[in-house]
Amino acid sequence: MIFETKLEMHDSIAQITLSGELDAATAPEFRKEVEQAVAQEAKRLVLIMNDLEYMASAGLRVMIFAKQALGPGVDLYIVGAQESVVETIEMTGFHHGVILRDSYDAAEIENL
Repeated sequence: MIFETKLEMHDSIAQITLSGELDAATAPEFRKEVEQAVAQEAKRLVLIMNDLEYMASAGLRVMIFAKQALGPGVDLYIVGAQESVVETIEMTGFHHGVILRDSYDAAEIENL
């Protein structure tokens, strides 16, 4: 499946929707979106992953980059990730630094 990513800014919340397969070939495209969110000084980063079928370690590296680039005061939400993607995140321990959610909860995420 073709990888697609889309960044939307809602006030100071950056929402990146990911679909397809995130691997070494497609990770640079994801990183560009993250860099734009950082440049716009996002206060929260929400990764919508309902349609992300696969994530390789290159995708995880971009998420770690995002967490570091945005700084310790910025929450990173991972929403709707499939079980295989969650397993990858948990195996590395990265789940301790992000907030995993099954669905988008505007009351929680948008309440700055």
